[in-house]
Amino acid sequence: MGKQFRAGDYKYEHVDGWGAFPANGVVSDIACDSQDRVYACVRLKQGPDGNEGEIWVFDRDGNHIKSWGKGDLEVPHGMWISSYNDIYLTDSGDHTVTKFDICGNVLMTLGTKGKRGSEGMPFRSPTRAVVSSSNEIFVSDGYQQNRCHRFTANGELMLSWGKGDPVYYEQTHLGKVSGTPGTGPGEFNLPHDITIDRNDRAYVLDRENDRLQIFDNEGEFIDQWSDVPGGNDSVIDENDAIHIATGHSGIQIRTLSGDFIGTWGESGESAGQFRGAPHGIWIDSRGDVYVAEVGAQLALNKFARL
Repeated sequence: MGKQFRAGDYKYEHVDGWGAFPANGVVSDIACDSQDRVYACVRLKQGPDGNEGEIWVFDRDGNHIKSWGKGDLEVPHGMWISSYNDIYLTDSGDHTVTKFDICGNVLMTLGTKGKRGSEGMPFRSPTRAVVSSSNEIFVSDGYQQNRCHRFTANGELMLSWGKGDPVYYEQTHLGKVSGTPGTGPGEFNLPHDITIDRNDRAYVLDRENDRLQIFDNEGEFIDQWSDVPGGNDSVIDENDAIHIATGHSGIQIRTLSGDFIGTWGESGESAGQFRGAPHGIWIDSRGDVYVAEVGAQLALNKFARL
């Protein structure tokens, strides 16, 4: 029996030994298609000698089915799969958002591969792309600027919002900070994830400010939760509970009104513990949860819903 966790009425058991991984790599995010096949975006290498990414596909039991994208992906960051099995992948290395089918064929690309957008415009190391109930595409554009964008289904830019200098990038990549982080409503200090509810409200994880901000469809500020430490990724379940992968305190579960349901997960090296920082999260059709972690090799865990 695997290690068990509970938060409110949510109870899980770790599936020990899940995943026949075909190589070494850092799994940055995870998502499932309509058949509960599991797609992992993997960084095979990242650093001064170059970047290379790949998508690994598994069945729900963890058997590796196929891989694709090697040679085309640089630093795959966030992944989201629609009910129509369209895959939206942000590549923070080449400044693009790409829509794939489940075989890895490119259906649409937003941004110019290998070229940063102009300041305030798409994209400068985007972090996640999702689709709303009205089929509009929302993107958090977080590492080299603090913006969010909204596009039509065909990829036409409709709206951009957010303020704040890219101090996280300055500190981690340039070695000095010259700007000022955005801390007020509608400002960001690394928008690391965007998730859209059934009413087309946007939930943006403002990671370095340890908060979640909520916006309407026009990018107007509604509310914020100031107690989301290191929020990396989130997903809303069928009961309208939002599950947030945080880099500091495991998995946080809340209602969309902000009421706290609970947290679960723990750091450590044993089976069922987080060896790295939870960076990606997905819930499949059976309520099972997948958590991808950065900061460790092959840190990808499955937790079965009990």
